[in-house]
Amino acid sequence: MPPDCAASFAIRSGVGVKMISRAHLLRTVLLAAVLLIPAVARAQTDQQTVVDRSLQTIEDLRHDKAFGNARQLMHRARGVLIVPHLFKGGFIVGGEGGNGVLLARGPGATWSDPAFYGLGSASFGLQAGLEQSEVVLLVMTQKGLDALMHDQFKVGAQAGIAVATLGSGVEGAITGAGTADIVVWSSSKGVYGGLALNGSVIRPQLDDNRAYYGRPLTTRDIVFGHMGVAPHATALRRALSTVG
Repeated sequence: MPPDCAASFAIRSGVGVKMISRAHLLRTVLLAAVLLIPAVARAQTDQQTVVDRSLQTIEDLRHDKAFGNARQLMHRARGVLIVPHLFKGGFIVGGEGGNGVLLARGPGATWSDPAFYGLGSASFGLQAGLEQSEVVLLVMTQKGLDALMHDQFKVGAQAGIAVATLGSGVEGAITGAGTADIVVWSSSKGVYGGLALNGSVIRPQLDDNRAYYGRPLTTRDIVFGHMGVAPHATALRRALSTVG
């Protein structure tokens, strides 16, 4: 048998048998891998952008004079949901939405890797303009953290879950927040006078988890089971540790 044939594979087709050398097969596999890697990288880049922007939001929060004594809230928080870019705008019919990450505090005050979330709502009324906000939900109780594990959490409608608001520039905003399950901090720019999250829906983004970690993982898998590995989220975890 000729050497080339000895290093070949036979593929049966409708018209006969076609011999393909191992070298040709290897080139085909490598080409497919090269074509696939950019698509995977793009998907991971999208999620990494949310992680990086969440880091910037934590830095903004640290320098917000209204945050002040609320550092103690971060120190006690069981988890934190960060939405770095929440957009709200429209005329007559308005809406808001954004992507973010949830991290939970573990043993030794360490923070978990991020699980991805989406926040969105719709509102109707006499509205005009555009607003972009940074939003951080400090999850103060295990009950509040468990509520966010559900497929859908609706702010203000979840029975037994108390939500308090810590608005940027609002004096004494943390009054009474010690009994809240979730405390909301937001910093907004635009024509709207404030940001109301009541009625907003918060959902886990399982597709984003899959894209970022390379396999299907639930929020519980990531924040409680530590089944994901996200070295590019180390800076975010460290930043949270320095705040609280």
